[in-house]
Amino acid sequence: MSKITVKDGTEIYYKDWGTGQPIVFHHGWPLSSDDWDGQMMFFVEKGYRVIAHDRRGHGRSTQTATGNDMDTYAADVAELTEALDLKDAIHVGHSTGGGEVIRYVAKYGKGRVAKAVLISAVTPIMAQTETNPDGIQMAIFDEIRENTATNRLQYFQDFTLPFYGYNREGAKVLQGVRDNWWRQGMMGGIKAHYDCIKAFSETDFTEDLKNVDIPVLVLHGEDDQIVPFELTGVKAAKLVKNGKLITYPGFPHGMPTTEAATINKDLLEFFQS
Repeated sequence: MSKITVKDGTEIYYKDWGTGQPIVFHHGWPLSSDDWDGQMMFFVEKGYRVIAHDRRGHGRSTQTATGNDMDTYAADVAELTEALDLKDAIHVGHSTGGGEVIRYVAKYGKGRVAKAVLISAVTPIMAQTETNPDGIQMAIFDEIRENTATNRLQYFQDFTLPFYGYNREGAKVLQGVRDNWWRQGMMGGIKAHYDCIKAFSETDFTEDLKNVDIPVLVLHGEDDQIVPFELTGVKAAKLVKNGKLITYPGFPHGMPTTEAATINKDLLEFFQS
């Protein structure tokens, strides 16, 4: 397996396929780089070099008890991109991975990153605060924490239903998709998953977004039950200097999997523009 060891000794697992302009994929909580199978296969066949890593504490990377925060996640990505000597790269993040992308680009991306994509992303901030009064109440995130800490086996099964919109009337439920989400989640470390809830809910990416001047594509499903699009995607697209927003009626949070054909087409058009 391909891994790098970052400065605190954590091993970060990654996949690196193909040649051409690099695309780096950043996964959501509590998943792994495997969540990008539909995009990795599509874009390697289009002539791109595709790279995806397992965030620390997730997947096949070290199950860390420390460093499970956005600054460290972004620093890990910086070490990976330096180790692979990536230039003119496109960074694509889903959900929590969208926050990781924008923090990395703002802090480390100058001279290395050409474009960025935020899909169903947690940016600019999810939690309700004095400066974000429309945000989600902390009690919701406390419930996610409690269930992750004490009932992770069943909670991760149940979480797939709103994640993919499988709780909607008429939805075609694919058990394999649900099983694969659970498989990825259970590969990661419970402490890292628990800590990451704070990272994805309370981190404020407003200044990061304002400081990014490369082209940014924001994609969000209008039926996202996990990360509401009006709270995140709509606001994020307005904060970046060079942003484009596409929203999709009826699409769920996990739309890169359930609606891969549409998402891949829109990504390709942005990459080639």
